[in-house]
Amino acid sequence: MPSVITVTADDLALPLEEQVVRTSTALDMHGHLIALAPAEADDPARRRMHTVRSALEGDRIAIVPLTLPPLARTLLGEQLRQLSGTDLGPGVLAGAARLLSYYLHSGALLASVSKLDRVPVSVGSHVRSLVPGRHFAVLAHPEPYLGEADAEHVPPGPGYATQLAVAGNGLDPGWVAGPLAGGWQTQALREVPLPSDSARWWGTSRLVEFTAYIADVGMLYQLVTSVRRDTCTWCGLEVIGDQCLFCATRVNERGTPAKHAARPPDRAVETPRRPQLEPHKR
Repeated sequence: MPSVITVTADDLALPLEEQVVRTSTALDMHGHLIALAPAEADDPARRRMHTVRSALEGDRIAIVPLTLPPLARTLLGEQLRQLSGTDLGPGVLAGAARLLSYYLHSGALLASVSKLDRVPVSVGSHVRSLVPGRHFAVLAHPEPYLGEADAEHVPPGPGYATQLAVAGNGLDPGWVAGPLAGGWQTQALREVPLPSDSARWWGTSRLVEFTAYIADVGMLYQLVTSVRRDTCTWCGLEVIGDQCLFCATRVNERGTPAKHAARPPDRAVETPRRPQLEPHKR
């Protein structure tokens, strides 16, 4: 049975009882649920998902907290949905969420950084953002970057083949579609709807959010299957990384037959080791 992949956000919240019923129905149909949630522990969508998981008292829901911007999180969910149609099991898919996030380069073109708190912002940048007409190039993942958007300077990008997803509101996307896409040597440009929580995440409603991502499901599958797999000693799922994201058992807690040890408490999500990609040929 394929796993269900969902991306949580505040605007997607249903009445709690309805959400519990729908989640229970999805589990009955598909077996497992992987929820990609914001990294903040007090995020309402993440707290709500934990409440649903507790209400259903099951180890078939994996909640994966991610520091990714909204567009990148949405695209990661899309990648996992593609992989769910392959022979990868739910434990491997859940671990793949953290693994594949390494290969997302995500940022935004902003008209102001005065309310930006996701990357370090200097006093000078704050002052310059008060001047009309200034545009800022910001990279939040995998490494923070902030500079003025111009044709001569673009943030560091991926060294391998990617496509570029672009979602905007209130700003001309020309710098993203031109200098950035050219500097990153993207293979294709894809326009997508702006996620509803992007304005809150970036601190402004005038922005163009962008993410470079691997679109080839064959390459994604190769990345995931190149990582060592283990069997969870509690729930028996095949997993990658140091922890089963469904039951929170650490892989190195060996020597106890599955389902016979006392269930471990929830722990921080561990990340699988990242395999190397061949550099993009220029």
